[in-house]
Amino acid sequence: MNLVKIFRLTLAAALLTAGTLAATSAQAQAPLKIGYTDVQYVLAQMPESKQIESQLKTYNDQLAAQLKSKTTEFETKVKDYQQKSGTMTDIVKADTEKGLQSLQQSIQEFQQSAQQSLQQKQQTLLKPALDKLQKNIDDVATENGFTYVFNSDGGGSPLLLHAPKEGDISDLVLKKMGITPGAAPAPVIKTPSTTPTPAPAPGKTKTKTKN
Repeated sequence: MNLVKIFRLTLAAALLTAGTLAATSAQAQAPLKIGYTDVQYVLAQMPESKQIESQLKTYNDQLAAQLKSKTTEFETKVKDYQQKSGTMTDIVKADTEKGLQSLQQSIQEFQQSAQQSLQQKQQTLLKPALDKLQKNIDDVATENGFTYVFNSDGGGSPLLLHAPKEGDISDLVLKKMGITPGAAPAPVIKTPSTTPTPAPAPGKTKTKTKN
């Protein structure tokens, strides 16, 4: 998934809600000057972006390894059950099936919690970078007399549909942070959701044994 896209809508909402420049009485009397910036373009070029990608990948790999271990254990037990079910008593068979179903449910719950945990990790790692970006947008807006600054990258529905090029402060924000403007690609990472779900545990009513 695209790391920047995950939170660009959240950031856009925050920018509009909080405002990138607090209006003062002096500004209220001054001519209205509106600017815009491509948040994705700027954030993708910040050094923090690559660091966040690396940390998220490491964390994701840890979660994926745990999931793989649980899945392997489940598949091994299912295979063992299938080989021995013909010689099991009804009580042992029912108990084994119950254990397999419980293990499968545990794996599914782990997948869900892993996704939530990864999202929380992303939010935690991104917050300092987003706060830094917000501060620099505020500084650039103040220094250049912009009353409001909008996000031109609003996902599928951009918040800004038309504006003159001179209103784009993206490169000014990058320069303010000491970054040479360029077309750096946004980082991409994989999530635990790409891991296949293990096969269903055998149910007692569906079990077939050879006589």
